[in-house]
Amino acid sequence: MARTGGYKWAVVGMLWCISFFNYADRQAVFSVFPLLEKELGLSPVQLGLLGSSFAFTYGICALAAGAVVDRVRRVPAILWGLHAWSGICMGTAVSRNFGQLLAFRAAEGLGETLYFPASMSLISDYHGPETRSRAMGLHQTSVYVGTVAGGFFAGMIGQRYGWRWSFLVFGGAGVLLGIVLRRFLIEAPRGAEAPARREPRLKSAPRRGVAPCLLGAFACANFVAVVLLSWMPKFLYDKFHMNLAMAGLTATIFVQLASMIGSPAGGWLADRLRGRMAGGRMAVQAFGVFAGAPFVALCALTTSVGWLVVALTVWGFCKGMYDANIFASVYDVVPAESRGAAAGLMNTVGWLGGGAAAPLAIGILAQSYGLSVAIAMASAVYVAAGILLVTAVKLA
Repeated sequence: MARTGGYKWAVVGMLWCISFFNYADRQAVFSVFPLLEKELGLSPVQLGLLGSSFAFTYGICALAAGAVVDRVRRVPAILWGLHAWSGICMGTAVSRNFGQLLAFRAAEGLGETLYFPASMSLISDYHGPETRSRAMGLHQTSVYVGTVAGGFFAGMIGQRYGWRWSFLVFGGAGVLLGIVLRRFLIEAPRGAEAPARREPRLKSAPRRGVAPCLLGAFACANFVAVVLLSWMPKFLYDKFHMNLAMAGLTATIFVQLASMIGSPAGGWLADRLRGRMAGGRMAVQAFGVFAGAPFVALCALTTSVGWLVVALTVWGFCKGMYDANIFASVYDVVPAESRGAAAGLMNTVGWLGGGAAAPLAIGILAQSYGLSVAIAMASAVYVAAGILLVTAVKLA
């Protein structure tokens, strides 16, 4: 089996489908927040805890998952992980109180931890430095499509049939996908597409400060992304009086479709700039978060649906430019044999330091200042990410 030609892109396509359900499953709960609030009597803080429980478990386990990925075959890890989180997603439907729902959300975070370290490591072995950002940027579009589908269809299904069916449908489809892909997804030798030699400057002392900057930037950027995923559907339901399906769709479709354009564009630009300067990928990321920050605030503070759409769209494009290079940037400064551990560490820091804090922090702020102001405050976290990325470019 050749690792060049069409199959290396087919691998991206198969992983794209798995990643779709990775995000659709985790997004589904946010679109049914109003139903959970009504049926189970949940407070804003409890709703925030549902988002934080997933992120907390995901972050706690991600470091260990990354280390495991470097020692086992990645394809079985990916497929067994898909079956695990899809089964847990289906199990969420049996929840009868807040404690049970919280436990299933936390367990789903555990089930999904292997996927990104394993998939990013696998893609990096099928795609060398010349196409790596483009391959990862294309894979990243699955996150956006899955988020839209999870947001819209979970809201639509929940509105018509009850929130439990949202989890049954998405979880069941994931199990079927895993069965099909067992025939087609093939392991690649580790380091198969690593550069023949590593430039001496990659090991120089200043470059050792690059990885911590990338970790901190990811924590900040993930904080903002999880604010969008967790609170925007309820924000639109409350402020603009949309129904559940429309709130779930509006909260996701403009951001995610724009990100689908921004991510391949950011990947292409990063591959070009990386050929000219060591910090090229990071420079693209810095542009994305700095340019996106004002639009995070605008989408929270505007009272116009038109400006809301503009803000969400521009935010999404800028977010995509950053997202395309999350793992490609860190892979520029770590050895090929440690890519799984590097991705695991990124997820641990990004989800514990950013994602786990975001839903709960916004829930607490919303009780004192209102949800609009709370979401707008997240724009400052994007600025912090940009400062860290600029520092990484200078150190590279």
